[in-house]
Amino acid sequence: MKLVIAAIAILSIFGISALNWRNSVKAVFFILVIEGALRKWVLPQASDTIYFLKDLVLLGAYLQYYVFSTRRFSLQNRPISILIIFASIWCVLQVFNPSLGSPLVGLFGLRGYIFYIPLMWILPTLFQSEQDLYKFLRSHLLLVIPVGFLGIAQFFSPATSPINVYAPSQLKEVATFGVAGATQIVRVTGTFSYIDGYAVYLLICFGLLISLLSLSQSPFWKWVSIFELILVTVNSCMTGSRSVVFALLLFFVSFITVKGFTQPEKSISLLSKFLLPAICISLVSFIWFKPAIDAFLLRTNSNQDVTARITATFTQPFEFIQYKGLDGYGTGATQPGSQALRRSLNLPDGATIPTYFEEEPGRIVLELGPIGFFLWYGLRLSLLVALLRVFCQLKKPFLRQLALTALLIQTLAIYDQLVTQPTFLAYYWFLSGFIFLLPQLESIENWYREQQLLQQHNVSSAYLPDSPYQ
Repeated sequence: MKLVIAAIAILSIFGISALNWRNSVKAVFFILVIEGALRKWVLPQASDTIYFLKDLVLLGAYLQYYVFSTRRFSLQNRPISILIIFASIWCVLQVFNPSLGSPLVGLFGLRGYIFYIPLMWILPTLFQSEQDLYKFLRSHLLLVIPVGFLGIAQFFSPATSPINVYAPSQLKEVATFGVAGATQIVRVTGTFSYIDGYAVYLLICFGLLISLLSLSQSPFWKWVSIFELILVTVNSCMTGSRSVVFALLLFFVSFITVKGFTQPEKSISLLSKFLLPAICISLVSFIWFKPAIDAFLLRTNSNQDVTARITATFTQPFEFIQYKGLDGYGTGATQPGSQALRRSLNLPDGATIPTYFEEEPGRIVLELGPIGFFLWYGLRLSLLVALLRVFCQLKKPFLRQLALTALLIQTLAIYDQLVTQPTFLAYYWFLSGFIFLLPQLESIENWYREQQLLQQHNVSSAYLPDSPYQ
């Protein structure tokens, strides 16, 4: 009976998603934010099923857009398309790697590599204008407010509180930081299942908010953006994640530096726009949330493993080649969900990986081998180059700053978890879609502007029939 109900629910969600692909794609990013809450508090017994909810919704959108829609975006930028094809073919071949024990594990792993790629080709037809994109981002960022308040509540609650739990998994003990003993402070997760997903969300929101604040907004939306930026900054410290706080600082410094070099005449104006947010963040942080700042600083100063982790990120791929030569262990071999899949479906064990792994580059070379590693990171580097070209070509301030935001976020996270991080997966390919979306939106805006000028010219000419400027 449970299987029948589950099948009906799956088919219903898939069917509804296929009715309107635009709403379904936008719903995916709402689900990303609330998914962890559903898994932790609403339906923890269906945690694994809810994990795939956004994938099911996106699959319905794919079906309606790529199969039944008559208006599709024509593929451009051949180098990227060629790299995507070759990387995808290699990943598909690794699904059948004998070291996995079962192709089902490979199919599960393949999702992290290629399932979200088609999202980048949907974007150019998802948004019809610059204003349409702005309203979507502004609405999506409003979710920062309830999520940020939840993070604050988690921070000031004990580790045993019901709001400080993870999604059902092998992780049972809630992570803490700060001083030793009974006063340990919880590392917050917001509505997300685990800390890493929340850290990614905070970085994405920070980048988008910086882009919005650098524009001229109405006073109401300016103060809303400042308030959201305060919540993002405070919650970043409350996660206890050094990487996300350092990423926020690097992003802001890089954003100001690039804008200063490319538009030096506007540097003073740009800095003045961030003066008020900086003052508000400093006052709020050190008056009401000083415990979060102190706990984060203590964690940063007491742990001396940052250099070792950075070094391992760059050296592991070359060290791990020795285990399988030109081959890998197959897609999904290093992903945490693979073991749960084996247990639930009683699948055979795969080959034992004789080393510890954690960082993404090491995982990629273990799963895909050195050939797949260079194809995968070649693709990611080509996306950075394409975003840089788009940034240099665009003229409209809002679109240009979004291109810079996508470029900086993907640069800072070039070696961060992507394949095993579902939150970053969706945002990563959404931002990659800016390569095609932003130039198209600028073309649309230029066309509208030309039509307005032509209309004005025709109206003025009607009053001056003998004018030599007709």
